[in-house]
Order: sequence, then structure tokens, then C-alpha cells
Amino acid sequence: MNSRISSRLFGLFLLLLVLEAVATVAIFFYFAGRTGIGILALAATCAGMIALLLSIPLATATERRITERLGRVVAFARRLASGERSVRIAAGPREDEFTEMEAALNRTVERLEAEFAELEGGRQELATMLDSMQEGVVAITRDGVVRWSNTVMQRLAGTHVHPGRPLVHSLRDPEFLACVRGALERRELTFGRATSLAPGRVFEVNAAPLSSGGALAVVHDVTSIEAAQVSRRDFVANVSHELRTPLTSIQGYVETLIEDPETSPEMIHEFLGIILKNARRMNRLTEDLLALASVESPDYKLALRPIRASSLVHDALQSVGGIVVDSGVTLEVAGAPDDLVMADSDAMNQVFGNLVENSLKYAREGKRIRVGARKLNSEVQFTIQDFGPGIASEHLERIFERFYRVDKARSRESGGTGLGLAIVKHIVQAHGGRIWVESELGAGASFQFTLPIAQLAV
Repeated sequence: MNSRISSRLFGLFLLLLVLEAVATVAIFFYFAGRTGIGILALAATCAGMIALLLSIPLATATERRITERLGRVVAFARRLASGERSVRIAAGPREDEFTEMEAALNRTVERLEAEFAELEGGRQELATMLDSMQEGVVAITRDGVVRWSNTVMQRLAGTHVHPGRPLVHSLRDPEFLACVRGALERRELTFGRATSLAPGRVFEVNAAPLSSGGALAVVHDVTSIEAAQVSRRDFVANVSHELRTPLTSIQGYVETLIEDPETSPEMIHEFLGIILKNARRMNRLTEDLLALASVESPDYKLALRPIRASSLVHDALQSVGGIVVDSGVTLEVAGAPDDLVMADSDAMNQVFGNLVENSLKYAREGKRIRVGARKLNSEVQFTIQDFGPGIASEHLERIFERFYRVDKARSRESGGTGLGLAIVKHIVQAHGGRIWVESELGAGASFQFTLPIAQLAV
């Protein structure tokens, strides 16, 4: 195309020169014939022919220069159309109309490049913000094809969610698809609840229509929220159940005493003893509930300081010595290292007290409880072991849950609230330690927990 344009320009330029030369020769011959000045006419003719001959190279050079300038403009336009935004036109050697056009084109490209950079920066910033969200986000075209999705959605659905793939081929949850379909077809905000996006997890889904005709779907993981709600309902039910039993007992015996004024002193004394026992059980439950609420609170603070593991065991056993003596069970000390651990002594007394008291419920058959500690790599492991009937394997993973009892009848008979081990677990974890239980039926149970060794500044 450039060669056609330049050829036409060059031909037009030559045609003008030839016409000019012919006109010049004709005029001079005309006047020469009338005036008889032949030599002058011949000289003029020669001058015109010389001018014509000199004009041809000049026209060729001009044509070549114009063609080169136009070629650079066309090449610039093609590179710009292909998406190469950094392209520029080299300035010509002289100031002319072409130079002004090239400068204007360069300024236009610079402005477009700046606008593209700003748009790309905004797009990347938006993508970063969407990727940093806790929710999964996916954009769908009006035809139901995935347009874009953030990393959370890709993690939930694996590698199936990617641009250009139909959404129904990527996600098969019916509630999720129904929400998206509602936003696409009815052009309204829709809500739903998806349970099959990821195994064992529950998601809230909302889909909103977009002005382009597509839709934007957002999924929020509410598994922990629903689990907390279930846990809260179970907690309230368990507390109500634990309170109902002693309250019913107290109410029944008090009503009996009120309705029967002829009750013998011995019977009154027996009833009052039962009432006192149930009142103490309710008081113990209230104290454990307050203790559990305290250790589960985000504001729970420990007064940590370096304490020798041996001293920690000795002090804890002194605080529980009274209840052990009254039970007739022997308390054995298996030894403990002198390494310093970071611990809150009052909290550790509560841990040892709850674990020893729990072991007493099952140690009467073995008649002894062994307490000791040993050093591991960067922590000290403490052990409270009884020699009772042991715990079945199906109970081991749940034994530290609130209100969970292995033997409900024996636990209630002994006055247990079902919260002691849950309190112990939270206190140990607040120290940065671990707690677990090992047991075999007929061989007793061993409760073990760790505390980190103190790192003292040199």
C-alpha cells in the first residue's frame, strides 16, 4: 500500500515537471517564431531541459524520504495495534509537518500507556484484595461461563474453576448453582447454603447480578460458626441437665419436709444431708463453669515464671494430699527433673488437682496413683497415672470435651461435673503445652501433658 501511494505521488510530481517543461518550450518557441530570436529560444529550451533533468533526482530523493517517513508511521501503527504500547516513532532530521505528526502520535501513545498502566495497576490491586479475602469469589458471564475466580474459590473447587469453563462443569452443588441462576435470570440478589463444595464444611452463598449481564457469587465458610452454635446449644442443654438433677432432688426433699411436719428428726437429718450434698454439687458446677469461662476467654492471662519441674510436682501434690489421704489411695512420686519450665503455679495446682481427682474416681481398684515427670528435647512431660479399669479407645479422643463422661453413673455419684478435664486442656494449651491420655482396658489410664522449658537470657 505504501509503494502504491509513493508511486502515485512520484508519477504526479513527474507529470507536473514534464508539463512545466513542455509549456516552457512551447512558449519560447512561440515567441521565437514571432520575434525571430531563435538563439534565445534555443537557450531557453536547453535551460528547461536541464531543469527537468535536475528535477528528476530531486523528485526521486523527495519521494524516497516521504516513503520512508510514511513507512515508519505505518509500522508504528501496526506495532501499536498488536499491543506493543512502548513503541515510539523516531523524530525526523528536520522540523516539518511529518515531525509534528510524529510528535503528536508519540504523545498520544505515552498518554495511552499511562492510562493502561493505571488501569492495570487498579486491576492488580483489585485482584490482590479479592485474593486476600476469606471468602471465595467467582465471576460468571451471562452464558454461565467462569470469567474469573479468586484463590480461595480455586482452593475450594480444586483446579476445575478456571476462566472459559462452564460453571456447571466446575461446581456441582445444587444450592450454589441455584443462587447463580437466580442472579442471572431474575437479575436479583439471591442467597443460599451450600454443603457439598468441600467435605464436612458449610458455606453461605450470595450471588449478585452484574451490569454486564453476568453475576458475581461469594461463598463464606460458616462451618465454625455453625459448630459454635451447636456447641452452645449442647452446652446450654448439658448445664440445664446438670442443674435439673440436684434442683429436682432439693425441691422434692424440701417439699416433703414442708408437707409432713411430723417427720422424725432422723429423717429430717437425712433429708437435709441429701439437700446439702446436691447444693454442694450445684456450687461445684457453678465454680467449674466460671473457671471454664475464664480459661476460654481471650483475656485469660497467666503469670508465667521459671519454676523447677520437681518443685512444681511437689507443690501440686501437697495441695491435693488431703483428698488423697481421705480416699485411702496411695500417691506415689516417680521423680521429676530440676529443669526450669515456664508455668503459672496457681494454674498448675488446678491442673494437677483436677487430674488427680479424676484419677481417684477410677484408682480405688488399683489403690495407687503415680505422679512424675521427665525431660524431653525442649519440654518436660508430666504424667498422672492410675491403675484402675482403664478407658476404652473410643472415648480417648473425646475425653477432654465439656460434659463428656466415660462412666456417667460413676461420675455423677462421685460429684463430678464433666468440666474438669476441659479446664485442664485449656490451661495446658495456654502454657504452650500439649495434653493427651493413654489407656488400655484393665491396665489403668495415664494422663500426660507437657510444658516448655524456660529459655533464660544469658
